[in-house]
Amino acid sequence: MGSAYLATLTARRGRGGLEPVELRVDDVTIDAEHLAAYQRLLGEPVADAAPAGYPFILAFPLMLGVMTRKGFPLRALGLVHIANHVVQNHPVRIGESVGLRTWAEELRAHRAGTQVELVSQVLDADGDVAWEQVSTFLAKGARLDGLPADDDGPARTEFVPPVPTAQWRLERADASRYAAVSGDRNPIHVHPLLAKAFGFPRTVAHGMYTAARALAAVGAERGEAYTWDVAFARPVLLPSTVAVRVAHPGDVAGSSGGSGRFELALWDPRSGKPHLTGHVTPIG
Repeated sequence: MGSAYLATLTARRGRGGLEPVELRVDDVTIDAEHLAAYQRLLGEPVADAAPAGYPFILAFPLMLGVMTRKGFPLRALGLVHIANHVVQNHPVRIGESVGLRTWAEELRAHRAGTQVELVSQVLDADGDVAWEQVSTFLAKGARLDGLPADDDGPARTEFVPPVPTAQWRLERADASRYAAVSGDRNPIHVHPLLAKAFGFPRTVAHGMYTAARALAAVGAERGEAYTWDVAFARPVLLPSTVAVRVAHPGDVAGSSGGSGRFELALWDPRSGKPHLTGHVTPIG
């Protein structure tokens, strides 16, 4: 896998007032050393199968391409990643050739600005969807005319800190290492002065770094096919210590007992305010 792609632009049906285009690239193969670097950084076992966070960074250049195209209605710089939904039907493995597809849809009003969804797919050699994600981004303060009414979905419930299963100490170097592996060098993650220019007192952790570490903590019990949902709340300022829960519902010790989906949560242990909530649900 190279650090940049020569993407092909194709027409597709526009949705939500967005330009009806898709960026795609074919014949992508995983570089074994790159995958191993990602796995070590996130705490995954080094193996030939990529965890569900890895295709996100494969698709990231295409996502940037969509968001920086002329005609995209929101400024890419300053977009905040607020949620991610992944369905992994089967993992991508070293040596396999896959295709990547990314497009934008569902441009909507939000109580704090305007949100948009970036949809990405990994297609296997048979053309089937091995992996798909919907990444929701928010442009704070951006107001566009003619958008669908604000819809926050189900009523939000107050976060009550559960019994933690771990604590993580996150350092600025963690953001630099993830930026090097992922290609996401957004200045709020790696440049303290520029982070302040965007309203943050210090640099902040990548949301997908914390989410992927939580996914790694679930371990082999998730299986190879699963859904993975996360909602990002308050950013994690660096350096920082966060409380973590990765466990079956009702599994206080975070052991292998229980069944069904795994609950994920990261929060500030002093204030009790959440950084991330979500779950992982094995398919089948």
